[in-house]
Amino acid sequence: MRILVVDDEAPLRETLTRSLSKEGHTVEAVAGGAEAIERADAGQFDVILLDVALGAGPSGYDVCRTLREQRNIVPIIMLTALDTEADAVHGLEAGADDYVTKPFGLAELRSRIRAVLRRSGPRAMGREVLSIGAVTLDRSHREATVEGEQVKLTFSEFELLAQLMSEPGRLFNRQELLRAIWGDSAYRDPRAIDVHIRHLREKVEKTPEEPKLILTVRGAGYRFQEP
Repeated sequence: MRILVVDDEAPLRETLTRSLSKEGHTVEAVAGGAEAIERADAGQFDVILLDVALGAGPSGYDVCRTLREQRNIVPIIMLTALDTEADAVHGLEAGADDYVTKPFGLAELRSRIRAVLRRSGPRAMGREVLSIGAVTLDRSHREATVEGEQVKLTFSEFELLAQLMSEPGRLFNRQELLRAIWGDSAYRDPRAIDVHIRHLREKVEKTPEEPKLILTVRGAGYRFQEP
């Protein structure tokens, strides 16, 4: 797997590069936001580890937002020393798939990265193409269309929608959805699901503020409603 590490702290860049390389990954490391955008655009990475605070120039939030505006859907895991709900939501709103709070252990980071590996691995069960109403997901090609028009979903958005559509009408609680996206719910914040759901509605619902497909069951979770 090719990994781009973006962090302005040289010791952390070196530690992550050394540790991930020992596990067989190809790792590139850069210090600044502008360079990160350039490398992400030029290279074919499987995941980006992106620090929030990058000193002068674009912040991690800016980098993430720019890549998503460029329709780059590479999975992004944000590295942040900020541990408040607002900071977490800010990163997810910018388009990140997940985040890790510093200081973090390598076991926690590996848990995040293992989830990305699932993206390219074969699926042991489930239909490759899910189609309900105007929404179609092609799992083998990781493509989504709404009324025949392709929509760009991030890694987490795709996995979340696939899980909801796999059993239309079934209520999924947040812990179930966390495991469906990342393979486990360890180290995960259930609030991430709410942000990804909001992004999904903006992409697949005609009226996101009055959803007809992805419904909230207050205090319990979410379900996909067949038209």
